[in-house]
Amino acid sequence: MNELRNVTVITHPLVQHKLTLLRDKNTGTKDFRCLLQELSTLMAYEVTRDLPLDDVEIETPICTTRAKLLSSCKVGVVPILRAGLGMADGIMTLIPTAKMGHIGLFRNPETLKPVSYYCKLPVDAADREIIVVDPMLATGGSACEGIRIVKEHGAKSVRLMCLVSVPEGIRAVNEAHPDVQIYTASVDSHLNDHGYIVPGLGDAGDRLFGTK
Repeated sequence: MNELRNVTVITHPLVQHKLTLLRDKNTGTKDFRCLLQELSTLMAYEVTRDLPLDDVEIETPICTTRAKLLSSCKVGVVPILRAGLGMADGIMTLIPTAKMGHIGLFRNPETLKPVSYYCKLPVDAADREIIVVDPMLATGGSACEGIRIVKEHGAKSVRLMCLVSVPEGIRAVNEAHPDVQIYTASVDSHLNDHGYIVPGLGDAGDRLFGTK
């Protein structure tokens, strides 16, 4: 079995608690949407843990002091449509100065390969820390293609953030993009015969938008 590389599993109690509620089939659309956004905000703390800081001098109401501010590092959030939209807002809540791009993919029914039908990215993607977001890392096809597209547009530093993953998807990203760190709340068991993550949480897009 190939070793899983470049993966950070976020085990914070609040993350795990909210993930359990998301998995529950009885969680309705409204609650699913709120939980997804909350989880994304919590996970974003870990994803951005190593962003660089500058020392600055400020004046408090009491005195002058040295403090920390984010350096000139800029962030870009790129959800893979459509389910990734539910995660993007959570990150933007935490980092309101980030710019958001969008990548739309569908699976070719004959080749089963992801095909891009929409792409709009920040013009300065090359100068940003890009966070590609998609709730499910299953086969890894969509994630690998999304990362390839942002790199094609000049992105030099890319991170992948997903709620639930499986070893098959992680290995696919490791092989295609060995420089990309993966952040996930869970590495689940496997994919079933229909390509769904087990135990997973079902189709994130359908549950997010109430389309099933």
